[in-house]
Amino acid sequence: MTGKKSEPSPESIARANRQRLAFEEGVRAMADVEREAAAVRKNMERLRALREAKEAEKEAEAVKTDADSDKAATKTKRKKRVSK
Repeated sequence: MTGKKSEPSPESIARANRQRLAFEEGVRAMADVEREAAAVRKNMERLRALREAKEAEKEAEAVKTDADSDKAATKTKRKKRVSK
């Protein structure tokens, strides 16, 4: 009668250790990926805010320039007419 052995073979112990290590490594790798993705999202948010601020500043400057040019156009000196 050959039944199942009560203690595992060295091969099965080694296989179980390899599976356990692979699982732990996979968990660490997924955590690293999530951490890097969060860092990328944070950096993208920072860069977007900088770009939007720069665009808003440029837009405000363009509006100011347009307003200044309108004032300059309306404040041009008129030539005096001399009546003959």
